[in-house]
Amino acid sequence: MDTITTERLHLRPFTSDDAPALFGMFSLPEVARWSGTGTPMQDVSEAYARIERAGQRAGTHPAASLFATERRDTGAFIGMTLLVPIPASGGADRHEHEIGWHLHPDAWGHGYATEAGAALVERAFEAGMPRVYAVTDVENVRSQAVCRRLGMTDLGLTSDWYDQELRAFGLDHP
Repeated sequence: MDTITTERLHLRPFTSDDAPALFGMFSLPEVARWSGTGTPMQDVSEAYARIERAGQRAGTHPAASLFATERRDTGAFIGMTLLVPIPASGGADRHEHEIGWHLHPDAWGHGYATEAGAALVERAFEAGMPRVYAVTDVENVRSQAVCRRLGMTDLGLTSDWYDQELRAFGLDHP
């Protein structure tokens, strides 16, 4: 898997060296709240396990991956961004992909999620994906605002993915 470089960010493959920073981020309640589990990580071993599962979570599409996301100017780890298959509810056989972001609170409010999201949309469309989705917790208005800045259409509340009700956004290949 290759890397993505934007004006201010570097998205690259995770390594085991990222586990302490990933744990530091996902151990924060304000990050874990929006992570899908809602539960903060309790031990760095959970971060190592997440990194080990990254390839499986990314699936087989050559453009899909989970990315350690860093600031280019400092090299500081600011979070995780992803372009991955989106799990259909009830085990339905669907072949759709989502973009997503989980950033450290120190990185919130600087436009990094929008910048990374735009790069992932470009990557998806260059790879021939006809549409990408983003799903957010119903109350996560900050991520919903990122979706809107990316030009995504609000598809409303749905239980199509992750076996839970979420606010979905979609963007078709132009």
